[in-house]
Amino acid sequence: MKFEQMYDHFIKTVTSEEMWIDIGIATVKIIAITILSMIIVRVAKMAIRKAFEIRMKAPSPLQPASERRHRTILRLLQSIISYVVYFSAILAVLSAMNIEVAGLLAGAGIVGLAVGFGAQSLVKDVITGFFIIFEDQFGVGDYIKITSIEGTVLEIGLRTTKIKGAAGEINIVPNGLITEVINYSINNSIAVIDVSVAYNSDIAKAERLIEAYLKVLSEKREEITMPPTLLGVQNVVGAEVTLRISVETLPMQQFAISRMIRRDVKEIFDQNGIEIPYPKMMVYERDNNQTFSEEGE
Repeated sequence: MKFEQMYDHFIKTVTSEEMWIDIGIATVKIIAITILSMIIVRVAKMAIRKAFEIRMKAPSPLQPASERRHRTILRLLQSIISYVVYFSAILAVLSAMNIEVAGLLAGAGIVGLAVGFGAQSLVKDVITGFFIIFEDQFGVGDYIKITSIEGTVLEIGLRTTKIKGAAGEINIVPNGLITEVINYSINNSIAVIDVSVAYNSDIAKAERLIEAYLKVLSEKREEITMPPTLLGVQNVVGAEVTLRISVETLPMQQFAISRMIRRDVKEIFDQNGIEIPYPKMMVYERDNNQTFSEEGE
């Protein structure tokens, strides 16, 4: 008897005109909410992108850094808009299906509070990652140093940052652990090159050769932002004299420029008879045919 009643109730429900009308109305609402949310997200992203493009085209003395910062904030705002609109759309769809949204939100708040106490480090990572992106402390492609980790930034997320080291290793650092960052890619770099010549060489001649070389160097290499400078004699130790050169280059170009300058200066010294210090051996002979040797610079 109970089964027959359940069967009759099911048939009445399925064949009810009101139920199908409600389903149709709910379906139309869900489709409309989905399409509307997609349109809102697309239009909002386009508007933000256009606004930032106009902003980036404006003249600025710090155009490269400004453009880099704008692109980072642009991606962040577009992601936030997508999350907010689609979350609101999900709530609207649940309401269209006659599901009590207020009860779900209250339950989710209690669960979220309980999870928050056990995930404080995760919350710290997310908050720190947000401020790293928002303040543009470093970006993808920058060469940075975080405590003992040094390398090129591959990816920045709200929770972790991936850094590629010099040997190719990938370091994944939780953002909450980033307390101090050294960014080598924001400002121009300074290359300091020490060149040694033999103690008995003509130091004045060596300085003239280096200065003549440095005058034309900045015209040949676009990585050099200011004319190089010969600072003079930096040190005198043993049988060598050290001359120091200072060069300002584009970010992270100081290593290549330093290697090139050392090579060119060595060739210039060889062509002009400027001796570079190297180990020498002196042999002394006495009348009784005894031989003594001495090594030195």
